[in-house]
Amino acid sequence: MEKNNTTRAGYYLTGLFFDGISSGLFMMALPWMMLSKPNQGAFVAIVALVCTVLSFLLIPFFSTLIDRSSRKQLLVLVQALQAGTAVVVALCYGAGYDSMGLLAAAQLVFWTSSNLAWSANNAFTQEHFQPHEYASISGKQEVIMQATTLGSGALGIVLLEMWGMFEFACFAALASGIAMSSYLLAPYRRQLRQTHSASFFEQIKESREVLTLRPQFYAFLMLSTLTYPILTFLSKLVPIWFAEMNISGDWFAGYNIAFGMGSLVTGLFVSRLLGISTHPKIIIGAMLLATMALIGMSLSASPQSLILCTFFFGTFNALNRIARTNWMHYSVNIDQRGRADGGLQMFSTLVQSVSYVAIAFLSHFGLTQLGFMLAAMVMVAAVFMMVRLNGRMKLSAVLA
Repeated sequence: MEKNNTTRAGYYLTGLFFDGISSGLFMMALPWMMLSKPNQGAFVAIVALVCTVLSFLLIPFFSTLIDRSSRKQLLVLVQALQAGTAVVVALCYGAGYDSMGLLAAAQLVFWTSSNLAWSANNAFTQEHFQPHEYASISGKQEVIMQATTLGSGALGIVLLEMWGMFEFACFAALASGIAMSSYLLAPYRRQLRQTHSASFFEQIKESREVLTLRPQFYAFLMLSTLTYPILTFLSKLVPIWFAEMNISGDWFAGYNIAFGMGSLVTGLFVSRLLGISTHPKIIIGAMLLATMALIGMSLSASPQSLILCTFFFGTFNALNRIARTNWMHYSVNIDQRGRADGGLQMFSTLVQSVSYVAIAFLSHFGLTQLGFMLAAMVMVAAVFMMVRLNGRMKLSAVLA
């Protein structure tokens, strides 16, 4: 049985690894290459904004597509699209065609398709694996994700000085091709029904009903997703604070490594951690401990103490996310998983947009360090609301 489980997961995890390496390195190289041209900072910012807005608008369509299609086919198609995009970029640069528009289009394709792959991976995991495998496979997914993130960062530091866009594009095409082949070879225990009584656009309209039928459950999950926009908030806030304090950029690299290492530790032990208590209690506990780490960051007077707190924030952020994902594996219908994830993504993306405005405000008035306390206050409020929602869900279950 164990050998069979390993076989069923092996090709899939190999695909996940090369997917992470490909998109991680290429998405690092694209803005770097654009910024290598003079006076392109505003252009890069606009491209990132367009990618964010388009990703938000595509969420309902991608979510419904996941609930109507083979999740394995979607994973394969995403890799085929990314490999094809990388090949086009390589051919253009090989022919001497250097275009900012081409790089912007490539970033748009990788950005939006990676969002589709993320949700498709969650739905594939729920559908393909047995419930008793969820915790184990989640740990392996986390280890691979953090290993590829850290690996891409380490490789990027070296390769950005040695490679041009042609080499990065060739590498991305090769890695995406390996990921696509691995996904093709991976077995698939499909449970999603093949026929649909409702049309595609009718199912998009049903997305709201999916969330409103269980308002307390999804409100709890939405509050749990706040750690993602707070993470992106910190990724912008920390370098600004370092710059204001005349702290070397090497410490920002240390910040990213500390966060990744914390998440990696969670991935290694998550099977045991998920067995400690129920999913809601683990989520609340992880959120509370992540909040304490944020408070520690807000009180940090040195980069060393901030990085130490970042390690713990990374640890409990990952535990919160994995516990939430696993709870959804058990609690959400397979044919609604894409739209359920889509609703959570739309909420976290909206909060993320608000966080960017907050950073601009704090930076303008020289209040950058207050951003850490602001993030902690948001988390404290979220934890209190989650405790109340969990109590209501328990009461509803008893009355039912």
